[in-house]
Amino acid sequence: MSYAIIGFGKIGQALAHAFARRNFEVAVASRRPPEALALQARAIGPKVVAKSRQEALKADTIFLAIRSDSHPDLAKALPSWEHKTLVDATNSQAPLEDMDGLLSSAFVAKLYAGAKVVKGFNHLGAAALAMDPVVAGGHRVVFLSSDDEDAAASVAALARQLGFAPVNLGRFDEGGALVHARGSVWGALIFQNMFKKEQ
Repeated sequence: MSYAIIGFGKIGQALAHAFARRNFEVAVASRRPPEALALQARAIGPKVVAKSRQEALKADTIFLAIRSDSHPDLAKALPSWEHKTLVDATNSQAPLEDMDGLLSSAFVAKLYAGAKVVKGFNHLGAAALAMDPVVAGGHRVVFLSSDDEDAAASVAALARQLGFAPVNLGRFDEGGALVHARGSVWGALIFQNMFKKEQ
């Protein structure tokens, strides 16, 4: 399984730290050329590899850490998103009417036709996301939701490998609505920094 992070701002870098902490190889890319990211990527960890956007998009599982208004452009980068799992770590404040009346990740799934989209890692601020998720007596929680059960299970397994405690909220329009921004209204679980005690 190969991994990539598209977007190398605060959230993208925080996700890179999560991979580096567990010595997982991950490609990082942005609109900037890879040489502009290379020094910062190496400083995070030796297995954080700066690549061009097209090279990074060859990964099996891709974390989207870009501005919500960048999705339409990125969605055109591949002729097909079949067999890709996309982890939508973004929060959109766009009005629902600008997203065909859909919650943001459902709209993302529509843009990246054929991809398996999982909402996740979007409720933690960059500082918390970059910290070691293993804390005294437990693990930092990450909420996940998806209309694809297999994709959600796959991302949950990865989250556990990275040291997080995944909580599957179900489909986008069910429990997943709790971690979706809806216009200027934030979902009930966005920015909740929660921990799950070890059993």
